[in-house]
Amino acid sequence: MSSTGVAGAGHRVGRPRGSSRQMLQEAASELFLEQTYARTTIEQIAHRAGVSRNTFFNYFQTKSDLLWAEIDESLGRLPQALESGIRVYAERSATDAVRVAILSIAAEFGPARVPWALTQHELMGTSGELAASALSRFNDQAHLICTGVADRIGAEADSVLCRSFATAVLAAAASATISWAGAGVNRGNLAPWVDAAITPLCDGYRAALATGFEPAV
Repeated sequence: MSSTGVAGAGHRVGRPRGSSRQMLQEAASELFLEQTYARTTIEQIAHRAGVSRNTFFNYFQTKSDLLWAEIDESLGRLPQALESGIRVYAERSATDAVRVAILSIAAEFGPARVPWALTQHELMGTSGELAASALSRFNDQAHLICTGVADRIGAEADSVLCRSFATAVLAAAASATISWAGAGVNRGNLAPWVDAAITPLCDGYRAALATGFEPAV
């Protein structure tokens, strides 16, 4: 990895030709490590990747999207995984379907695939941006799980019970992911970490979701 800033560096000769998306991710990680996230511009990332600024926006809406590129790619498969889980576990609890769906996504991450934004955030100065940009993603996935569970048990889409389960199970999965990322080279696959965090929670919600309990108003 180059240790020089973008000024005067130009597009490096010999950079392997891959997809523009991958080159933008690689260029961003290099620049964030060299000069921190805050001091890196979209123009510098595009220049380092050897693409135009317009090409950047073909793949990413904002600079912070680069921090989530690998995670977003996997989360994009959660709707299908959730639908499949609900169909396969039609005779079992909705929590079983959600657990299987989340674990299928977690299984995609292992020692050879650890999002750099989660392991290099201190060096890159991205901790604050990660926290800020996580909220919208968390809300989107929580809504997805909430509506899926509500439909499965015949509850209202804005059910307090479904919403609390969705936010709790995602928070548990996120906490496990952070611990996994910080565990170092012996971290192994992400799925067992997530499983240990979400299974007790899914077990705890199973009966309540099965009965459709809601607080009296």
